[in-house]
Amino acid sequence: MSTSVAMHMSDGLINAPTSVIFGGVAVIGIAAALVGARRDLDDKTAPMAGLVAAFIFAVQMINFPILPGVSGHLLGGALAAILVGPWVGALCVSIVLVVQALVFADGGLTALGANITNMALIGTAAGFLVALALRRFATRGRFGLAAVAFVAAFCGTVIASLGFVLEFAMGGDAAFSLGGVAGTMVGLHALIGIGEGVITALTVTAVAAARPDLVYLLRGTAKPLELRESPVVTAERSVS
Repeated sequence: MSTSVAMHMSDGLINAPTSVIFGGVAVIGIAAALVGARRDLDDKTAPMAGLVAAFIFAVQMINFPILPGVSGHLLGGALAAILVGPWVGALCVSIVLVVQALVFADGGLTALGANITNMALIGTAAGFLVALALRRFATRGRFGLAAVAFVAAFCGTVIASLGFVLEFAMGGDAAFSLGGVAGTMVGLHALIGIGEGVITALTVTAVAAARPDLVYLLRGTAKPLELRESPVVTAERSVS
């Protein structure tokens, strides 16, 4: 039977003080996201946020094999950030994690703060910052957008795994080598990041192909060349 290692921490993996600390970090992060989301939510972003949360929830229920006995699933932070922005994206992932923990027992309740910190806060922020740094390439066409989405999702996944390493260093079982835990987590999440990157790239480019105006990352920039209407079509509409 496969074991999912895609960041969903269970109860008892870190001690109570560390769980409390990162529970507080999660509360502060969600509060900040709520403030930021008030600026980003509009008639386009609000419906999209619901779709993004539903999509992440559905895809996280599907595991894909990485190594024998090990499987992973989409984290969704970079995907959410690229489509609806980092603040709304963090809220989307947080809601998914809360529902999974409360309803489906996927991730421990005492570890919920750590899970939100890793996946909803660190993963989303890291993915968005990488995508933002590469945004000029995303506006050059579908391939550029797909490449940026892939790199952002890959980096966000690996960086999110470092959150777990920090939490384990603070309150994990001392019987396990921190170096071994770090190497295993980063190595496995680099593999998970490849699947995350592919899913994110396919999803973002599909949305951009139909409605590039719904992609948060592309707001305020020139639309990808392949997604623009041709001059002939534009001229025909002007004549009509």
